[in-house]
Amino acid sequence: MGDGVVDERGRLRVMTLNALAPGHADWPHRREVLRERIAAVDPDVLALQEVRAQDVADLAGPGRSVVAHRATSDDGVGAVLTSRWPLRPVREVDLHVDDRVGLPWSAAVLAEVEVPGPVGPVLLVHHKPTWELGRALERELQAVRCARAVEEELAGRGRAAPRHVVLLGDLDDPPESASVRFLTGRQSLHGTSVAYRDAWEVTWPDAPGHTFTPANPLVRAGEMPTELGRRIDYVLVRCGAHGPSLEVARCFRVLDAAVGGVWASDHFGVVADLRLPAHPPGSWAPAASQPGLRWI
Repeated sequence: MGDGVVDERGRLRVMTLNALAPGHADWPHRREVLRERIAAVDPDVLALQEVRAQDVADLAGPGRSVVAHRATSDDGVGAVLTSRWPLRPVREVDLHVDDRVGLPWSAAVLAEVEVPGPVGPVLLVHHKPTWELGRALERELQAVRCARAVEEELAGRGRAAPRHVVLLGDLDDPPESASVRFLTGRQSLHGTSVAYRDAWEVTWPDAPGHTFTPANPLVRAGEMPTELGRRIDYVLVRCGAHGPSLEVARCFRVLDAAVGGVWASDHFGVVADLRLPAHPPGSWAPAASQPGLRWI
Protein backbone atom coordinates (compact mmCIF):
# COMPACT_ATOMS: atom_id res chain seq x y z
CA MET A 1 0.00 0.00 0.00
CA GLY A 2 2.96 2.29 0.52
CA ASP A 3 4.89 4.66 -1.67
CA GLY A 4 7.16 2.04 -3.18
CA VAL A 5 4.34 1.31 -5.65
CA VAL A 6 4.76 4.19 -8.07
CA ASP A 7 6.11 2.72 -11.30
CA GLU A 8 3.02 2.06 -13.44
CA ARG A 9 1.18 4.99 -14.99
CA GLY A 10 -2.50 5.37 -15.66
CA ARG A 11 -4.07 7.82 -18.09
CA LEU A 12 -4.34 10.43 -15.32
CA ARG A 13 -2.39 10.32 -12.05
CA VAL A 14 -3.70 12.53 -9.27
CA MET A 15 -2.29 13.05 -5.80
CA THR A 16 -3.46 14.86 -2.68
CA LEU A 17 -1.28 15.67 0.32
CA ASN A 18 -1.60 17.79 3.43
CA ALA A 19 2.07 18.75 3.74
CA LEU A 20 1.95 20.11 7.34
CA ALA A 21 2.69 23.83 7.61
CA PRO A 22 6.38 24.80 7.43
CA GLY A 23 6.23 26.21 10.97
CA HIS A 24 6.21 22.67 12.38
CA ALA A 25 8.61 19.75 12.77
CA ASP A 26 11.93 20.45 11.05
CA TRP A 27 10.70 21.91 7.79
CA PRO A 28 14.11 21.95 5.99
CA HIS A 29 14.45 18.16 6.22
CA ARG A 30 10.76 17.51 5.62
CA ARG A 31 10.87 19.71 2.53
CA GLU A 32 13.65 17.61 1.02
CA VAL A 33 11.69 14.40 1.55
CA LEU A 34 8.50 15.93 0.17
CA ARG A 35 10.26 17.20 -2.93
CA GLU A 36 11.98 13.86 -3.60
CA ARG A 37 8.88 11.70 -3.14
CA ILE A 38 6.58 13.99 -5.14
CA ALA A 39 9.10 13.87 -7.98
CA ALA A 40 9.19 10.07 -7.75
CA VAL A 41 5.39 9.78 -7.90
CA ASP A 42 5.29 12.36 -10.73
CA PRO A 43 1.58 13.20 -10.49
CA ASP A 44 -0.19 14.86 -13.39
CA VAL A 45 -2.39 16.71 -10.89
CA LEU A 46 -1.33 17.52 -7.34
CA ALA A 47 -3.47 19.06 -4.59
CA LEU A 48 -1.44 20.40 -1.67
CA GLN A 49 -2.82 21.65 1.63
CA GLU A 50 -0.94 23.54 4.37
CA VAL A 51 1.59 25.03 1.98
CA ARG A 52 2.88 28.53 1.26
CA ALA A 53 2.77 29.89 -2.28
CA GLN A 54 6.55 30.40 -2.32
CA ASP A 55 7.14 26.69 -1.62
CA VAL A 56 4.95 25.24 -4.35
CA ALA A 57 7.43 25.32 -7.24
CA ASP A 58 10.09 23.82 -4.98
CA LEU A 59 7.84 20.98 -3.82
CA ALA A 60 5.95 20.22 -7.03
CA GLY A 61 8.65 21.10 -9.54
CA PRO A 62 9.02 24.09 -11.88
CA GLY A 63 6.82 24.89 -14.84
CA ARG A 64 3.57 23.53 -13.44
CA SER A 65 0.28 25.38 -13.71
CA VAL A 66 -0.98 26.56 -10.31
CA VAL A 67 -4.39 27.60 -8.96
CA ALA A 68 -4.38 28.56 -5.28
CA HIS A 69 -7.15 29.10 -2.77
CA ARG A 70 -7.42 32.88 -2.55
CA ALA A 71 -7.23 33.19 1.24
CA THR A 72 -4.40 32.02 3.48
CA SER A 73 -3.72 31.92 7.19
CA ASP A 74 -1.67 34.72 8.75
CA ASP A 75 1.53 32.76 8.11
CA GLY A 76 0.78 32.48 4.38
CA VAL A 77 -0.31 28.85 4.56
CA GLY A 78 -3.17 27.72 2.36
CA ALA A 79 -4.09 25.22 -0.37
CA VAL A 80 -2.82 24.92 -3.94
CA LEU A 81 -3.82 22.84 -6.97
CA THR A 82 -1.10 22.18 -9.57
CA SER A 83 -0.97 20.39 -12.92
CA ARG A 84 1.57 19.51 -15.57
CA TRP A 85 -0.97 20.88 -18.08
CA PRO A 86 -2.53 24.36 -18.03
CA LEU A 87 -5.27 24.86 -15.48
CA ARG A 88 -8.20 27.15 -16.17
CA PRO A 89 -9.75 28.53 -12.96
CA VAL A 90 -13.53 28.14 -13.02
CA ARG A 91 -14.73 29.37 -9.63
CA GLU A 92 -14.01 29.35 -5.92
CA VAL A 93 -16.75 28.30 -3.53
CA ASP A 94 -16.66 29.97 -0.12
CA LEU A 95 -17.16 27.33 2.58
CA HIS A 96 -17.61 29.67 5.52
CA VAL A 97 -21.08 28.29 6.10
CA ASP A 98 -21.39 29.71 9.63
CA ASP A 99 -19.35 31.53 12.25
CA ARG A 100 -17.83 28.31 13.59
CA VAL A 101 -15.68 27.93 10.46
CA GLY A 102 -12.43 29.62 11.40
CA LEU A 103 -10.06 28.36 8.71
CA PRO A 104 -9.46 31.33 6.36
CA TRP A 105 -8.85 29.09 3.34
CA SER A 106 -11.87 26.87 3.81
CA ALA A 107 -13.09 26.78 0.22
CA ALA A 108 -13.56 24.57 -2.81
CA VAL A 109 -11.63 25.60 -5.91
CA LEU A 110 -12.89 24.39 -9.30
CA ALA A 111 -10.44 24.36 -12.20
CA GLU A 112 -10.50 22.68 -15.59
CA VAL A 113 -7.59 20.83 -17.15
CA GLU A 114 -7.35 19.41 -20.67
CA VAL A 115 -5.84 15.96 -20.27
CA PRO A 116 -4.19 14.75 -23.50
CA GLY A 117 -5.39 11.68 -25.32
CA PRO A 118 -8.77 10.07 -24.87
CA VAL A 119 -9.51 11.42 -21.37
CA GLY A 120 -9.95 15.04 -22.45
CA PRO A 121 -11.28 17.83 -20.21
CA VAL A 122 -11.51 17.17 -16.47
CA LEU A 123 -13.10 19.44 -13.88
CA LEU A 124 -10.93 19.32 -10.76
CA VAL A 125 -12.41 20.19 -7.37
CA HIS A 126 -9.95 20.97 -4.55
CA HIS A 127 -12.17 20.77 -1.48
CA LYS A 128 -11.05 22.00 1.97
CA PRO A 129 -13.67 21.96 4.71
CA THR A 130 -13.09 22.99 8.29
CA TRP A 131 -10.98 20.59 10.33
CA GLU A 132 -12.04 20.68 13.98
CA LEU A 133 -13.63 17.80 15.86
CA GLY A 134 -17.24 18.60 16.67
CA ARG A 135 -17.80 20.34 13.34
CA ALA A 136 -19.69 17.57 11.53
CA LEU A 137 -22.59 19.92 10.81
CA GLU A 138 -20.29 22.41 9.11
CA ARG A 139 -18.60 19.73 7.02
CA GLU A 140 -22.02 18.45 5.94
CA LEU A 141 -23.05 21.95 4.86
CA GLN A 142 -19.71 22.45 3.13
CA ALA A 143 -19.96 19.16 1.23
CA VAL A 144 -23.45 20.08 0.03
CA ARG A 145 -22.39 23.59 -0.99
CA CYS A 146 -19.43 22.23 -2.92
CA ALA A 147 -21.43 19.49 -4.63
CA ARG A 148 -24.18 21.90 -5.62
CA ALA A 149 -21.61 24.26 -7.12
CA VAL A 150 -20.24 21.42 -9.25
CA GLU A 151 -23.71 20.41 -10.45
CA GLU A 152 -24.57 24.04 -11.25
CA GLU A 153 -21.36 24.41 -13.23
CA LEU A 154 -22.03 21.27 -15.26
CA ALA A 155 -25.68 22.14 -15.87
CA GLY A 156 -24.82 25.68 -16.89
CA ARG A 157 -22.43 24.48 -19.55
CA GLY A 158 -24.71 21.82 -21.00
CA ARG A 159 -23.09 19.73 -23.73
CA ALA A 160 -19.88 21.77 -23.36
CA ALA A 161 -19.37 20.55 -19.77
CA PRO A 162 -16.42 18.24 -19.04
CA ARG A 163 -17.35 14.57 -18.91
CA HIS A 164 -15.17 13.95 -15.87
CA VAL A 165 -15.07 15.47 -12.39
CA VAL A 166 -12.38 14.57 -9.85
CA LEU A 167 -12.76 15.86 -6.29
CA LEU A 168 -9.72 15.60 -4.04
CA GLY A 169 -8.23 16.96 -0.86
CA ASP A 170 -8.08 16.72 2.91
CA LEU A 171 -11.77 16.34 3.77
CA ASP A 172 -11.21 16.04 7.55
CA ASP A 173 -13.89 13.37 7.91
CA PRO A 174 -13.73 9.54 7.82
CA PRO A 175 -15.69 7.37 5.36
CA GLU A 176 -18.51 6.72 7.85
CA SER A 177 -19.18 10.43 8.41
CA ALA A 178 -22.27 12.05 6.94
CA SER A 179 -20.25 14.41 4.72
CA VAL A 180 -18.31 11.57 3.06
CA ARG A 181 -21.34 9.29 2.94
CA PHE A 182 -23.12 12.11 1.11
CA LEU A 183 -20.30 12.59 -1.39
CA THR A 184 -20.06 8.85 -2.05
CA GLY A 185 -23.80 8.50 -2.68
CA ARG A 186 -24.73 6.62 0.50
CA GLN A 187 -27.12 9.24 1.83
CA SER A 188 -28.76 12.54 0.94
CA LEU A 189 -28.19 15.77 2.85
CA HIS A 190 -30.21 18.96 2.99
CA GLY A 191 -32.51 17.97 0.15
CA THR A 192 -29.94 16.87 -2.38
CA SER A 193 -27.77 13.90 -3.31
CA VAL A 194 -24.76 13.12 -5.49
CA ALA A 195 -22.43 10.17 -5.99
CA TYR A 196 -18.65 10.04 -6.27
CA ARG A 197 -16.52 6.90 -6.39
CA ASP A 198 -13.88 6.66 -3.63
CA ALA A 199 -10.58 5.61 -5.23
CA TRP A 200 -9.17 4.04 -2.07
CA GLU A 201 -12.31 1.99 -1.45
CA VAL A 202 -12.22 0.64 -5.01
CA THR A 203 -8.66 -0.60 -4.62
CA TRP A 204 -8.59 -1.57 -0.94
CA PRO A 205 -12.19 -2.28 0.14
CA ASP A 206 -11.17 -4.05 3.34
CA ALA A 207 -8.25 -1.82 4.39
CA PRO A 208 -8.79 1.18 6.69
CA GLY A 209 -6.16 3.21 4.83
CA HIS A 210 -5.71 5.72 7.63
CA THR A 211 -4.00 8.91 6.45
CA PHE A 212 -3.92 10.64 9.84
CA THR A 213 -2.77 8.14 12.42
CA PRO A 214 -0.80 7.84 15.67
CA ALA A 215 1.43 5.36 13.83
CA ASN A 216 2.98 8.56 12.48
CA PRO A 217 5.14 10.18 15.22
CA LEU A 218 4.26 13.65 13.94
CA VAL A 219 0.62 13.02 14.87
CA ARG A 220 1.60 11.99 18.39
CA ALA A 221 3.89 15.04 18.66
CA GLY A 222 1.30 17.45 17.29
CA GLU A 223 -1.82 19.17 18.54
CA MET A 224 -3.94 15.98 18.51
CA PRO A 225 -1.81 13.47 20.49
CA THR A 226 -4.79 11.28 21.44
CA GLU A 227 -5.82 10.74 17.80
CA LEU A 228 -6.96 7.13 17.15
CA GLY A 229 -6.45 7.10 13.38
CA ARG A 230 -8.72 8.07 10.47
CA ARG A 231 -8.81 8.09 6.69
CA ILE A 232 -9.49 11.73 5.88
CA ASP A 233 -7.64 12.36 2.58
CA TYR A 234 -9.44 11.37 -0.63
CA VAL A 235 -9.57 11.13 -4.39
CA LEU A 236 -13.19 10.89 -5.59
CA VAL A 237 -14.57 10.52 -9.14
CA ARG A 238 -18.04 11.83 -9.94
CA CYS A 239 -20.59 9.25 -11.07
CA GLY A 240 -23.29 9.59 -13.66
CA ALA A 241 -26.45 7.51 -13.50
CA HIS A 242 -24.53 4.32 -14.34
CA GLY A 243 -21.23 4.86 -12.57
CA PRO A 244 -18.04 6.93 -12.65
CA SER A 245 -16.81 8.30 -15.96
CA LEU A 246 -13.24 7.34 -15.05
CA GLU A 247 -12.33 4.01 -13.49
CA VAL A 248 -9.73 3.63 -10.78
CA ALA A 249 -6.81 1.60 -12.07
CA ARG A 250 -5.03 1.78 -8.72
CA CYS A 251 -4.77 3.83 -5.54
CA PHE A 252 -2.03 3.90 -2.94
CA ARG A 253 -0.67 5.93 -0.06
CA VAL A 254 2.61 7.81 -0.24
CA LEU A 255 4.88 9.24 2.43
CA ASP A 256 3.45 6.70 4.87
CA ALA A 257 6.84 5.82 6.32
CA ALA A 258 9.94 7.70 7.40
CA VAL A 259 12.59 8.42 4.76
CA GLY A 260 16.06 8.49 6.25
CA GLY A 261 14.49 8.92 9.67
CA VAL A 262 12.35 11.87 8.51
CA TRP A 263 8.54 11.83 8.45
CA ALA A 264 7.44 14.24 5.74
CA SER A 265 4.09 15.27 7.21
CA ASP A 266 1.52 14.33 9.83
CA HIS A 267 -0.70 13.18 6.93
CA PHE A 268 -0.02 10.44 4.40
CA GLY A 269 -0.63 11.32 0.77
CA VAL A 270 -3.06 9.53 -1.54
CA VAL A 271 -2.37 8.79 -5.22
CA ALA A 272 -4.85 7.43 -7.76
CA ASP A 273 -4.36 6.39 -11.37
CA LEU A 274 -7.53 7.01 -13.38
CA ARG A 275 -8.39 5.89 -16.90
CA LEU A 276 -11.28 5.62 -19.29
CA PRO A 277 -13.19 2.37 -18.73
CA ALA A 278 -13.00 -0.09 -21.61
CA HIS A 279 -16.78 -0.49 -21.30
CA PRO A 280 -18.30 2.98 -20.73
CA PRO A 281 -21.04 3.09 -18.08
CA GLY A 282 -24.46 3.48 -19.61
CA SER A 283 -23.79 1.22 -22.59
CA TRP A 284 -23.96 -2.48 -23.34
CA ALA A 285 -20.74 -4.13 -24.41
CA PRO A 286 -20.76 -6.03 -27.73
CA ALA A 287 -21.16 -9.75 -27.18
CA ALA A 288 -17.91 -10.37 -29.02
CA SER A 289 -16.03 -8.56 -26.25
CA GLN A 290 -17.51 -10.78 -23.53
CA PRO A 291 -16.06 -14.34 -23.57
CA GLY A 292 -18.75 -16.92 -23.02
CA LEU A 293 -21.57 -14.48 -23.67
CA ARG A 294 -23.84 -14.87 -26.71
CA TRP A 295 -26.83 -12.69 -27.57
CA ILE A 296 -29.94 -14.74 -28.45
